[in-house]
Amino acid sequence: MPDSGPLGTSLPGQRPTPPAAVPDAHAPAVADPPVTPSASGFLAALHPPVTIPDPTLPPPPAPAVRDTPDTTAPGSALQKFLPGPTGLGTTSLALVGKYKTSLPKPVTPAPPPPAEGRAVPGLYHHPVPEPDPARVEEVSRRIKRWAEDEVQLYPEEWEGQFDGFSVGRYMVACHPDAPTVDHLMLATRLMVAENALDDCYCEDHGGSPVGLGGRLLLAHTALDHFHTTAEYAPAWQESLTSDAPRRAYVSAMDYFVCAATPSQADRYRHDMARLHMGYLAEAAWAQTGHVPEVWEYLAMRQFNNFRPCPTITDTVGNYELPADLHARPDMQRVIALAGNATTLVNDLYSYTKELDSPGRHLNLPVVIAEREHLSERDAYLKAVEVHNELQHAFEAAAADLAQACPLPTVLRFLAGMAAWIDGNHDWHRTNTFRYSLPDFW
Repeated sequence: MPDSGPLGTSLPGQRPTPPAAVPDAHAPAVADPPVTPSASGFLAALHPPVTIPDPTLPPPPAPAVRDTPDTTAPGSALQKFLPGPTGLGTTSLALVGKYKTSLPKPVTPAPPPPAEGRAVPGLYHHPVPEPDPARVEEVSRRIKRWAEDEVQLYPEEWEGQFDGFSVGRYMVACHPDAPTVDHLMLATRLMVAENALDDCYCEDHGGSPVGLGGRLLLAHTALDHFHTTAEYAPAWQESLTSDAPRRAYVSAMDYFVCAATPSQADRYRHDMARLHMGYLAEAAWAQTGHVPEVWEYLAMRQFNNFRPCPTITDTVGNYELPADLHARPDMQRVIALAGNATTLVNDLYSYTKELDSPGRHLNLPVVIAEREHLSERDAYLKAVEVHNELQHAFEAAAADLAQACPLPTVLRFLAGMAAWIDGNHDWHRTNTFRYSLPDFW
C-alpha cells in the first residue's frame, strides 16, 4: 500500500456504490438524513441527528433527552474528544459549507415524553436523543418481514419475544449517521442473526454447551465460506438452510457483502470468529462448573462481546475506515475497550433476568461476588465501577488516537463507536420488556 505522507497511512478512496436494494412495495415513504460529506459536518450533526423534512409526513417531534445525565460527566463522548478534524487530508473540508443546500425549517412541536426505564445508578453514560420514530417504525417493519418471510427465523409462539427485543429502536439509536434505512438494515439483520444463534445454540431456546463447538463452526461457514471439492459442496450448501441461525447468517451476510468492501467483510468475519471463541470459553466453564477469576471472566468478555456490532459502523455509514488504519494498535485498543464497556452494560442490565433463568449464568457481579467474597449488592456496585473505568479508558484512548491520527475517516469512525456505545446503553435502559434493575439502592 503506498505511503501517503508522514503518518504512513492510506487515504480513503471513493467507495463503490452498493447495489440498489430490492424495492419493497409495502414500504411507506421515510425521510432519510443527508449523507454527511465530511467528518466535520458529521460530528456537528451527530448530536442530535439531522433529518430532511418530508412534506408527505407529519413534522417529526423535536429530539428529547431520554434520561438525566450524570452530573459528574464532562459532556458527551463526542464533545469530549472529537472537536473536529485537523491535519492531513482535511484541507478540502472548508469547501463543504460553501455547497450546502439550505433546508426548510420544520415546525417544532412539543417534545415527546421520555421513554420508560431508568439508568443504573452511578453508571457513567451519555444520554442520547430520541431515535427518529419514522425510521424506528420502518426498520421494525422490515426486520420482522425479513425474519418471517425470508429466513423463517422463529415459530409463532416466539413472536412476542421478537417484538419485545425492539431491534428497530436499538439500531436507529446506535447508528445516527446511517444515510438510509437500507443501511440501517445491514446492521439490523446481522444483530438479529447473532442474537438468534446465541439463543438457539447457547441460551434460552434449546441452547447447550454440549457440542457447541461443532455447531458454531458449521454456522461460521455461512459467514466464511467452506471451499471444497465438487462432491462435497452440495451437502454443505444444503446444511446452510438446516436451522434458523444458519439461514439468518447466510441472508444477513449476503446483504452485508453487497454493501461492504472486501476489507470490511473480512473484518466482520474475524470479529465473528472472536465472538464464537468467546462462546466456547463460556461453554467450557459451564461444562466443568468452573467459576473464573475476575480477570479471566473479563478476558472472556473481550471476545464474547458486542465488538462485531460497532465495528461495522463505517459500512452502515457508507464509508470505509481503511484496513491499515483499523489495524493500528491504538485503534485496536479503542475497539477492544468499546466492546468491553458495552458488554458490561449488558451484564448489569440483564443481571436480574439471568438470575431468574434456569441454570447458573456467569456475569460480572456474580463472578465478583464469588471470587472476592462480596455480598450481591457490593459485587454489583463494584461491577458498575469496573464498567465506569473501562468507559473512561475508552474515551481517553479515543482522544489520544484522534490527536495522533486526525484523518476524517478515523474521526468519523471514533464518533461512530461512541454513538454505538451511547445507543447500546439507552436501548438497555429503555427495554423494560427484557430488563429490570435489582433493588440495591
